[in-house]
Amino acid sequence: MSSQYKFEDHSNLEDIRPQSKVKLTDLLSRINEEKKHERNRNFALGVAAVSAVTVFGIILTI
Repeated sequence: MSSQYKFEDHSNLEDIRPQSKVKLTDLLSRINEEKKHERNRNFALGVAAVSAVTVFGIILTI
């Protein structure tokens, strides 16, 4: 393997930055949507865990 590093030319970053603005409302809505998805995933995982314990308990009592 070569010990040389490949450097990219980043001299055009000044041209990109002024054009790309981030809207705070978009970020907040994206965060809220991610929280909603995470809550749904956690709920589904909890339901699956309780169901597995219930089925295992029923099998042990038989």
